[in-house]
Amino acid sequence: MLDTIQQLDLRLFFKINGQWTNGFFDVLMPWLRQPSAWAPLYLFLILFTLINFRWRGLAWIIFFLISFGIADQTSMFFKDFFGRIRPCRDPNLEHYVRVLAYYCPKSGSFTSSHAANHFAVGVFSFFSLKPFIGKYSWLFIIWAASICYAQVYVGVHYPGDVLGGAVLGTLIGSLTANVFQRRIGLQLEPLI
Repeated sequence: MLDTIQQLDLRLFFKINGQWTNGFFDVLMPWLRQPSAWAPLYLFLILFTLINFRWRGLAWIIFFLISFGIADQTSMFFKDFFGRIRPCRDPNLEHYVRVLAYYCPKSGSFTSSHAANHFAVGVFSFFSLKPFIGKYSWLFIIWAASICYAQVYVGVHYPGDVLGGAVLGTLIGSLTANVFQRRIGLQLEPLI
């Protein structure tokens, strides 16, 4: 069964990395992985919560960072534990993989830290900000999913790696959002 899953994972990897490609994505996907793509969004969220929610916004920022930190450290633990080699480092595949990332990390492949981190903060933001932004809160999930897709597209992760990271991040983001909502929660506070 594990062999069948790995074969499906490899097949889907080559579809995303080698067949479902175009010039626009060849530029967009490597950029999506970079802090210059996502840092402005997260900076905006920090300012948005501070301005609109005052001290609760500060608590929100702390939980946002906790979500990120737990996801990152847990993902790194799994990478060391499983030791799965990245497609861009696998000597049996390296000649068939389109590597569009600026470099191929030496760390393990499972789980994807990008996926875990962005899903953790995306799911946390989805649940904690949904009462204020409504249906637009789904953009956090779409954003995290696009970063996951980029990881496979540029050749640094298998689909199973980002799926594992997304599940991990979703669990962590749900947990931190639940604790935050039950203990603190966000309420609009008057400017004066």
